[in-house]
Parts: sequence; C-alpha cells; structure tokens
Amino acid sequence: MITLAHISDIHLSPLPEVALRNLVGKRLTGFLNWKLKRHGEMKTETLHRLVAHMRDQDADFTVVTGDLTNLALPEEVRRAGQWLTDLGHSDRIAVCPGNHDAYVPGAMDEAIENWGEYLKGETLEGETFPFVRRVGDVAIVSCSSAVPTAPFLAIGRFEDKQAARLDRMLKLLGDAGYFRVVLIHHPPNAELQHPSFGLKGHRIFRQVIKERGAELVLHGHTHRSSIHHIPGLDHEVPVIGVAAASAAQGGTLDDPARYNLFRIEKVGNGWSCTMREYGFQRVGDDIVMRMQMRIY
Repeated sequence: MITLAHISDIHLSPLPEVALRNLVGKRLTGFLNWKLKRHGEMKTETLHRLVAHMRDQDADFTVVTGDLTNLALPEEVRRAGQWLTDLGHSDRIAVCPGNHDAYVPGAMDEAIENWGEYLKGETLEGETFPFVRRVGDVAIVSCSSAVPTAPFLAIGRFEDKQAARLDRMLKLLGDAGYFRVVLIHHPPNAELQHPSFGLKGHRIFRQVIKERGAELVLHGHTHRSSIHHIPGLDHEVPVIGVAAASAAQGGTLDDPARYNLFRIEKVGNGWSCTMREYGFQRVGDDIVMRMQMRIY
C-alpha cells in the first residue's frame, strides 16, 4: 500500500519587504490585494499546524500543487525552497507550479532553479514538464499550467506540446500497470472554468485523459475542497481539489486549510483507493478528519 498526501496553495506569509522598483504591473495589484485582504486570510500559524498534522501521517509521498509564493519575489522563491526542504527530502515530494509561482516573466525560471529536485523527474524530449515520479505501483505525473498573466487575471495554460508528452507518458505508464496520478494547479474540469481564472486548454487536457486514461487528477487554485469527474479511457476519472494550506478560519471566500491523504493498493487486476480529508472546520480549533470516502 502507498500513502499519498496532497497539499496546495501554500501562499507563504508574511511577504518579505518589497522594494518600490518591484511594485510595477501585476506585482502592484497583487501587493495591494495582499495588503487589503489576503494578509488577514493566509496565516503562517495555520500552515504550520496543518503541515505538522500531515507529517504525523508519515505518508510515503507528498504532492504540492502550486502557489507556494504570492508575488514570486526572489526572496519569496528562496523561502519557498527552504520550506520545501523543511517539509522533507525531494525524493518523497513533488511540486507542480501555480500561477503565483509564475507571477511575472522570469519567475518560473527562478523557481525551477531554486526548487531543484522538487520540480524534477523522468521527462520526455528534455522538457521540464510533465515529469514523472514512481513510488511502488503509483506514478505521479506533474504538469504545469503556470504562466505569467496580465493584472487581474489568474488563468493557466495547457498547450498542445505538453499535451502530446502527457499523452505518451500516460500510455506508457498505463501499459506498465501503474496507478497514474496527474497533478496540475488549475482544475481541468468544465465546471470550474472562468474567463479570468480558468485553464486555457482545459479541453485539450481532458481529451488526453479521455484517450489515455488516468486514475486520479489532483489540483489546487480554487482554495476550495472539491470532487468532480472527467471522462477517462474506461472509467470516469476523479478530479480532486483541496483548500489552501494556509487559509485561516473566517475567510470570506476560502474553505479553511486542509489536506488530503490517499491510501492506494493493488487488488487483483484493479485498485483500492480511499481518501481522507483532514483540516480545520469553520468552527473550532482542532484539525479533524472531515471526510472519508472510497474512490476505487
């Protein structure tokens, strides 16, 4: 049996000191949003408590589906790298980046350089994404939807070339009998698309999953706990989102901080997979198991 933990939307706080020369374009609007609203909703103590609880589960592997930073300032990127190191060794953790990690042009390159092995695995054509990590019978495929965008937009992008590589990977891994978990920051299902924060290329992504199959798709971005499905090769594929890991109770838009824990096991010619959601309730101070459900 393999246990897989899923955490997302870290949004490390507080912001480092920001030089005036950095407050141009999108970073200016993001900084104002942080100061006026988000700084009161993303709490360091909330994140610390949730991560400590998750680490006590001693999962075999942990996936982080993006938005470790807020404005992708160089100091934020460095701090996020240290946070990953504190979370655990890179051979047990994989990251897919979020839109905040690619907030402005060049930020994603800094993240790739700073986060190193957490953003690496087996690849095709020498490209960074998708990359694959294999843990027992489980194959984790990390995609990227992270691109810099204009102010007031939080869209992601998934294009044909990455789709072609994902197609080949899922075919190879499926033929080899792996339980395939696909990571992407932006949700790919039609129900969660929006012109200002949706995934451009969500139809392309879904078409790959429909033609090649997968067992599970994990995402972040919405700051909400959610379960949807998209068509797969021979069964519907669960698409599961998790609340932001630093979201304090009492926020106006977000679910309180949570993480998911999956227990995956080969059973004959099929799979057994159960999910437990842990986190804060809207009332009360304790981290609790909020839900348990069988996926396969």
